Parts: sequence; structure tokens; C-alpha cells
Amino acid sequence: MSIDYAAIEAERARIRDRYLEDRRPPSSARGLHHFALLSSDVDRTVQFYQEILEFPLTEIFENRDYKGSSHFFFDIGNGNLLAFFDFPGLDLGPYQEVLGGLHHVAISVDPATWERLRGRLEAAGVPYQIESGASIYFRDPDGARLELLADHLGEMYGSRIL
Repeated sequence: MSIDYAAIEAERARIRDRYLEDRRPPSSARGLHHFALLSSDVDRTVQFYQEILEFPLTEIFENRDYKGSSHFFFDIGNGNLLAFFDFPGLDLGPYQEVLGGLHHVAISVDPATWERLRGRLEAAGVPYQIESGASIYFRDPDGARLELLADHLGEMYGSRIL
């Protein structure tokens, strides 16, 4: 299959010209309340996110949509939460990265924290991949792909995106 990169760039330019505004209006949203993922083992998930990644557990209660299921949250800074559900009794199978589905969750941390967490991942034996010197990609215990990004919120690899 041949990819026409010039056509792709032309389409990107068309979208940029049509939709990017010099004076962007304010968003109707207040921020990301939470992003929800699945957990096959609540204790293991809490240990990974709180003990290795240093994201404090903020709450755990029964999922209102599925009796016996837990809904629990981690503080990922700036008033944002990462949430999880477990679904005991349902065989959901392992996490799968698929086209049209979740690719990864990127979380901003300062450079010193990025280095410390890289060391914690390494000490815990979690495989990871570093890209562009500012991103570290790895998977959580259920296989969800995560990125720790040593750029400020609203920046990507030194470019302002917000």
C-alpha cells in the first residue's frame, strides 16, 4: 500500500487553515474530570498507580452501574483524576490496543519527577520506551498504554499547543 504523504500534509494544512483561529474562543469545558480505564485486580492497580507512579488514591466506592464493581480514582494533578472500574464476574479479557480505540493516556510531570518515576518503573521491572527525550511509554498491569511527558501542560515537544 502506497501512502501519499503530500496529500496527507495538504489535508492537514486545509484543516489547520479552516479550523485553527488566531483568537481561539474559550472552551465550553472546565477540564477533564476523569478518564476511566478497566482494572482486573483492584489491589494490584492501586499498588501500581499509587506506589510506583505516586498518584494518590482519592476514593473507592461501588460502581452504580454494576453491583459488586469498584469505581476508584487517582489524583493526577491539576484537579484531574484517573479512574478505574473492575467488573467481577465478567470475563472482559486482556486490554487490547485497537484502531479506533484508546491509544494511550499522556500525563504531564515535571522533568525531575519524570526521572524519578523512570527510575521507579525500572526498579519495579516495568518495561518502558523513551521517545524524544521527553516521553516515556509503558503499560500498566492490565496492559493500558501510558505516557509520562516531561513537558508542561499545553506544550508538546517544546511547541505550544494550548
